[in-house]
Amino acid sequence: MKRLHLHVSVPDLEPAIAFYSTLFDASPSVVKDDYAKWMLEDPRVNLAISSRARSAGIDHVGVQVDSASELAELAGRLKAAGATTFDQEATTCCYAQSDKSWVTDTAGVRWETFFTHGEATAYGEDEVISDTASACCAPKPAQACC
Repeated sequence: MKRLHLHVSVPDLEPAIAFYSTLFDASPSVVKDDYAKWMLEDPRVNLAISSRARSAGIDHVGVQVDSASELAELAGRLKAAGATTFDQEATTCCYAQSDKSWVTDTAGVRWETFFTHGEATAYGEDEVISDTASACCAPKPAQACC
């Protein structure tokens, strides 16, 4: 089963946690100094927020899958549609271990398709790769798509 993923960059984590906890009537399942995540069933969404020095607003959207085979199928569909993807295996990002396939849609929105297979004690790569992205939640520019 697939789950919609939204990652929002926020200027201040505490009021954002309060806002989203009230909106969804649920506490986050993960809270760190710079990150929080809700794994909601209604609506079925993985909502993540972070204060990682990016511009405030939608950072990226995505689809979380339950298995490596679902990820391969979804990435295969993107490639079949002619999209250039950037694939990552066993990457650490957002306090999780995941395999990912990134693509940029026709409007320039970054989409992350991913299968999470473990937790991590660190957020991930903090290397800044542009004014608005770090290596953790974005493909490196030389390999960026579209």
